[in-house]
Amino acid sequence: MNDILPIILPILAVLVVLGLLIPVLMKTRKTTRKYLGPRDENDPVQAPGAGTLVEDRPASGPAAPARTAPDSVGLDETEVVEVPDDAAGLETVPVETPLPVAGRLARLRERLVKSNNVLGKGLLALLSADKIDENVWDEVEETLLLADLGTEPTMQLVDALRERVKVIGTRDPEHVKALLREELIKLVDPTMDRSLNIERHDGKPAVMMVVGVNGVGKTTTVGKLARVLVAEDKDVLLGAADTFRAAASEQLATWGSRVGVPTVKSDIDGADPASVAYEAVKAGIDQEVDVVMIDTAGRLQNKVGLMDELSKVKRVIEKLAEVDEVLLVLDATTGQNGLNQARVFSEVVNITGIVLTKLDGTAKGGIVVAIQKSLGVPVKLIGLGEGADDLAPFDAEGFVDALLN
Repeated sequence: MNDILPIILPILAVLVVLGLLIPVLMKTRKTTRKYLGPRDENDPVQAPGAGTLVEDRPASGPAAPARTAPDSVGLDETEVVEVPDDAAGLETVPVETPLPVAGRLARLRERLVKSNNVLGKGLLALLSADKIDENVWDEVEETLLLADLGTEPTMQLVDALRERVKVIGTRDPEHVKALLREELIKLVDPTMDRSLNIERHDGKPAVMMVVGVNGVGKTTTVGKLARVLVAEDKDVLLGAADTFRAAASEQLATWGSRVGVPTVKSDIDGADPASVAYEAVKAGIDQEVDVVMIDTAGRLQNKVGLMDELSKVKRVIEKLAEVDEVLLVLDATTGQNGLNQARVFSEVVNITGIVLTKLDGTAKGGIVVAIQKSLGVPVKLIGLGEGADDLAPFDAEGFVDALLN
């Protein structure tokens, strides 16, 4: 017996160790974390298990139950909220500090002066001529039309200047510049309300939709605007309802993570955008954020089905909260074509403000006036570059001064 013990004891020790390790190994699996919103036992919208933080689901295994929108809304896709969390093993992205608004405005004004001052200098040269006859006024008119000012605003400006120059009879460049500045400011209309509706009300966050055609920079605009709001100490949540463009959701989430803003997005390619928007607003209400921003897919204004879908997104959101802002993003380089886009979008979702991107390089400054005159909707934001902080509130007097300097 004593001879067998030295052999049996090591074997028993190994078996004991294996018995302890096997259960641990069986439980050690790669996990993902998805925030599905708070669980409400009385909410018929929530599927069993919805509204929980799933911490122990294999990344390659079956998807956990998640919230779906009400049948009456017509939504059937599963949506989740991505929550950055070091404990979940997600990559930590350094949070950036956006530039203050004042610094962005000064920098953008400098760029506007460099890219658009041909209009102002051309007009000043014409109006400072020794003799202002019909040929000069024809050239003034042509200059304004080439700057995308639009026919009606051009006629209005030319008639006003013609009358004032005739009455005063001045040729002093500074005096002429002052007259031109006054008339341009009237056209741009500083009385329009260009503020963003971003204040919580009725116990709910402000909700903002960002719409537009393909390629105008909607997702980038949402990301940049999130930076602006964070710089103003707003608590923001993003909704990636552009479910058709590849990697659009990831692009938006990256923008958000750079300034510490969470993003609601779908794990399903081509998911119902209205469902994503619904989940984003629901999460914003649950988390008591200040602003929920919904990025939508680009769509051509002449595609009836796509425009109807955009209308549906807005209707679905309004089942939870009022849509406070609908910002239409326009590429300033498209000129008068942007007017056609703006009219159709305004009919479908009631546009409350315009964001003009790419207002540098080949853009024509007059498009600001043309759009506002056509729609009665103010330009609220402008973008003048590729940088993360190259978006700023639009200021009528500052814009005109940049054109004339």
